[in-house]
Amino acid sequence: MIAKFLMVSVFLTNSFFVEAASYSRKGKIQIEKVKAYDIIVAADGTADYKTVQEALNSVAPLKTKETKILIKNGVYKEKLEVIRDKNNITLIGESKENVILTYDDYASKKNASGEGIGTSGSASFIVTADNFKAQNITFENSSGPVGQAVAVRVDGDKIIFDNCKFLGFQDTLYPRSATSRQYYKNCYIEGTVDFIFGASTAVFDQCEIFAKARAGYLTAASTLENSCYGLVFLNCKLTTNSGNSSYYLGRPWRPYAKTVFIQCEMAAHIKSEGWHNWSKPEAETTTFYGEYQSTGAGGNTASRVSWSHLLTSEQFTKEYTLAAIFKDWVPVL
Repeated sequence: MIAKFLMVSVFLTNSFFVEAASYSRKGKIQIEKVKAYDIIVAADGTADYKTVQEALNSVAPLKTKETKILIKNGVYKEKLEVIRDKNNITLIGESKENVILTYDDYASKKNASGEGIGTSGSASFIVTADNFKAQNITFENSSGPVGQAVAVRVDGDKIIFDNCKFLGFQDTLYPRSATSRQYYKNCYIEGTVDFIFGASTAVFDQCEIFAKARAGYLTAASTLENSCYGLVFLNCKLTTNSGNSSYYLGRPWRPYAKTVFIQCEMAAHIKSEGWHNWSKPEAETTTFYGEYQSTGAGGNTASRVSWSHLLTSEQFTKEYTLAAIFKDWVPVL
């Protein structure tokens, strides 16, 4: 059978097109240029747009076809939002280390009415649309150790971050909505207090979770009672430049918090008790905090709090596959 379409993924110099080879009806190879991206952003003004928000705004709402936006290397200081109904947008950075989307709001910063903008309002990058994907990008809240200051807040459903970095201190990453499903692959996330927090179902697959020098909590889930899953860490590395026994794995922002670490390598900054009840003893009977085959200096579960769980091999194989967690959604990188 003659192949209908052969893709030769070769970038043409300064064009951001690829060459596509296809067979004509007479069997002759035809070469044509196919646009690799729909929109290109460059801070120096050499592309379609100079700012990321302009590019996002240009996408028609309610699109069912993917819109690919390439962001060329640069630091983009913008408070950004992928608004509701701007669905199926993919942001692709030219390189993870050199494409930096940053802003410096924080929760106690005053708005025009003299009131604090709050944790949700502090986010540098907000996603309320569905089917959003980001690849090779650094997301940052650069306000420093000033309390709650979110780098990325996600409310949309079916969200993917691939090979991205999330930089901040307290409350770096906010998977916010209880109806949101999110998949993070090969990402780096850093912070201090509760720096991964929220009510979403979020899977972190082969990510590095870096606790910055001080003491705190990696997670603060606010999972709803009727949600089967909360924050799930698969084959992650928990790293630090902090001292030994300085961090808990998590504490319950809401009483039905669910957080699980599966086959994760934990450095010595993880406290032997593992989990904290946030001075809410009643939460010990409602939370679900679990581990499976933790390793490393902080992975010894012998002294974990009595109200946490060690998963069985049956639970691991049946309940913690991507299919079980995400149901009808298959994340495609």
